[in-house]
Amino acid sequence: MKNLKEKNILNLFSNTFNISPDKIVQLALSGSDRVYFRIFYDNNKTCIGAYNFDDKENIAFIEFTKSFLKNNIKVPKIIAEDLKNKVYLLEDLGNTTLLDILLQERKTENIPDKIAEYYKRSLSQLIELQLAKNINYKYCYPRQSFDKQSMIWDLSYFKYYFLKLAKIPFDEQLLEDDFNKLSDYLLTTDTNFFMFRDFQARNIMIKDEDVYFIDYQGGRKGALQYDLASILFNSKANLPLRFRDELYNYYINELKKRLNVDEIKFESYFYGYALIRILQAMGAYGFRGFYERKLYFLNSIPFALINLKQLTNKFKYLLELPELNKVINSILNNTELQKYGELIKSNKLQIRISSFSYKKGLPIDSTEHGGGYIFDCRGIHNPGRYDKYKKLTGMDKPVIEFLDKEEEMTDFINNVYSLADKHVKKYIDRKFDYLTFNFGCTGGQHRSVYSAEHLFNYLNNKYDVELFLEHREQNITQNNL
Repeated sequence: MKNLKEKNILNLFSNTFNISPDKIVQLALSGSDRVYFRIFYDNNKTCIGAYNFDDKENIAFIEFTKSFLKNNIKVPKIIAEDLKNKVYLLEDLGNTTLLDILLQERKTENIPDKIAEYYKRSLSQLIELQLAKNINYKYCYPRQSFDKQSMIWDLSYFKYYFLKLAKIPFDEQLLEDDFNKLSDYLLTTDTNFFMFRDFQARNIMIKDEDVYFIDYQGGRKGALQYDLASILFNSKANLPLRFRDELYNYYINELKKRLNVDEIKFESYFYGYALIRILQAMGAYGFRGFYERKLYFLNSIPFALINLKQLTNKFKYLLELPELNKVINSILNNTELQKYGELIKSNKLQIRISSFSYKKGLPIDSTEHGGGYIFDCRGIHNPGRYDKYKKLTGMDKPVIEFLDKEEEMTDFINNVYSLADKHVKKYIDRKFDYLTFNFGCTGGQHRSVYSAEHLFNYLNNKYDVELFLEHREQNITQNNL
């Protein structure tokens, strides 16, 4: 059965092309609530259908896209729109982002020439976007400029979703004083340019050896330095310092062809904007990682710490921010946060196992991998039907003993082991980095929990891998680190 989002997209497609598609496939979800579908038609043609419940964000994306296309900036073409039903159709730019290519082809600290060229093309086009004419800023959402209010929102995001959840101590008033001082300082530079807002390698698509931009609906008026800092200090990309400096100098030289640039002043503001960008990103990692327990964002924390450490040495002499510096030092010396670094150091296959309730929806894989196995446990005799087991879970001895005696459970879990063995061995041999197994039942309490626990223990005893176990409905997580 098609959901309303898919129905609305198919209606728009049919009204636009007067044909039925060959196939429609939902794409992996990212950090946002937008939903994308790839639509196949006319044998080998494709387009992208997008659904977003946020009307103002939709309008911003559509209007910015039209302006960028008029300025010859490479963004996806709009095929059709039905904003009343919150959907639109876009040119399909494929699946490959600049970050994908970087992570796949970068084997050492050295950046391959092809990737370096993609980054430089991206920076050249960024300048065209920042200086683009006839941008109507009334469509910006939630604000028309990256003003003090926007900065305080970002810094508060960092405070409440990273510092609070990571249990980093701070003096509320002193930290607010530093936030205000930092914001006031950053606004003393020229802020009359288009600011992409989320300019990072994941939002740069590579198609036919060229670069295209996506996900700029959060754009607004702001300083040039912010977007440059966003891509150079992109946590997951983890660019080496030498290459970062090379790109910085390339951007400055290209910008000087269009504007008069005071390089000393530009650099001083650059480090300030880099700091506020990293703190905003850490707020996102805290919310998506600590709060929503999404592995991709937890994996990004160590990279952010590396960037923060490098940046602090540059910025701390430009402006006196005693409480913020104290907080940053506490973050960098926090042993609990350092544990997330183990996800990077070992280079082992990461396997995520979860249990869930079908009543509350399928598990969402927030990584770029798009998900893996989902096993349905609802055909197995349910201990939850009996009063004595209703308050227990698949981790409790009475439930374990009940399911151990069920032949259908034994057959089911042995089949899972067989499939898991084949895939884990293949993934290790091919040096893949991520695999998921999800178990669902009616309530996400008995059969799915039992199955997830058994697979976790089975793989832990047999393979040298990193395992992450989440019982979603029980709000329980663990790993084998």
